[in-house]
Amino acid sequence: MSAAAPEDVDVIIAGAGVAGATLALALKQGGLTPLMIDPVAFDAQLAPTFDGRAWAIAYAAFRQWRALGIGEALEPHAQRIEQILVTDGQTPGAAAHGPTPFFLRFDSAEIADRSDGEPLGYLLENRHVRAALAKAVAEAGIEVLAPARVAKATFEPRNAVVTLADGRQLRAPVVVGAEGRGSVIRTAAGIGAVGWDYPQTGVVATVRLEKPHEGVAHEYFLPGGPFAILPLTDNRASLVWTESQSCGAALKTARPEIFHTHLMRRFGDFLGDVAVEGPIFTYPLSLQLAERFVAPRAALLGEAAHGVHPIAGQGLNLGLKGAAALAQVLVEAMGLGEDIGSEVVLERYAAWRRFDTVTLSAGTDAFVRLFSNDNPVLRMARGVGMAAVNRIGPARRFFMTEAGGAVGDLPRLLKGEAL
Repeated sequence: MSAAAPEDVDVIIAGAGVAGATLALALKQGGLTPLMIDPVAFDAQLAPTFDGRAWAIAYAAFRQWRALGIGEALEPHAQRIEQILVTDGQTPGAAAHGPTPFFLRFDSAEIADRSDGEPLGYLLENRHVRAALAKAVAEAGIEVLAPARVAKATFEPRNAVVTLADGRQLRAPVVVGAEGRGSVIRTAAGIGAVGWDYPQTGVVATVRLEKPHEGVAHEYFLPGGPFAILPLTDNRASLVWTESQSCGAALKTARPEIFHTHLMRRFGDFLGDVAVEGPIFTYPLSLQLAERFVAPRAALLGEAAHGVHPIAGQGLNLGLKGAAALAQVLVEAMGLGEDIGSEVVLERYAAWRRFDTVTLSAGTDAFVRLFSNDNPVLRMARGVGMAAVNRIGPARRFFMTEAGGAVGDLPRLLKGEAL
């Protein structure tokens, strides 16, 4: 494709990741014509070892995928999270000893009446999500330029102009930056970002368990950072293990038997023997928040707008909420005959998502600082707080509904309704 006239494409999406592809499918369902650009070929993104991650997907976000027609493809790979057990551990191996008096337990049965029997969320491996999205994108006839890299973007009175690294130019009324924290679109639109690095590394691995996990997710807050055991299908689990940067680097290169020894010290033996399957990945951890979510002819989505610590497992869910909101705003504006790239239209999306995003980002950062330490005063305060919430049913149910993405003014897709 050499160039696209304004009438050929309604929305250019820079970034064909999970949030960008979900947005493209939603726009297509709503009658708009999206085009995606990504520097990585789709085939590479579908490889089992692409990045090893698994996502905790809120039940409202999964409703969106059902409404977009990919729920059936994802369900065989989706592990229901029936319970979440949060424990403040002082030493490695806390999992082996069961909960301390200071713990939180969330159970999907408590909110079954308001969630239509949904679980607290679903665990899905990244490769399965990408495969389902890629198949749906192809079947919908959505054009994807990949591998292709966005070199720059400029903004005219009626169009955004995206120039690719090979010199091709594309035009559309609006361009969406969904290409991650180093977003070219965000920079070109003159939108700054604030944030900071954490002195931590995320270590990610998939393990096979000897005993059934029964759909229970465990989060242990250790002085070095949280250690999460997230249930997967086929009695496996995804580990998200936060350590100091030096420890994370050492674990990445450790011999398998050394890694297994360190792993079992933190994991304990409550699920029997644990065997690592596949490669071990490490990721630097940081917080980054765009100063604005929109500019004339441009909108930001996913990590281009917000990148948070994985402590609450809400990073991708924020992006999926954003996709649902942006799609609905643009589809409704097109139906009213409005200019979908105008500041008036795009500001509706920003206003819809701003408060929730900033609040969750700030809350995540506060959690990291409160729990990633062994200060005895803070330990006592957070323990008492956890115990109190655990004993207050309405508070506990609110947190579960919030984590499920079902609080507030929801876009139609998050309610399971098609556009």
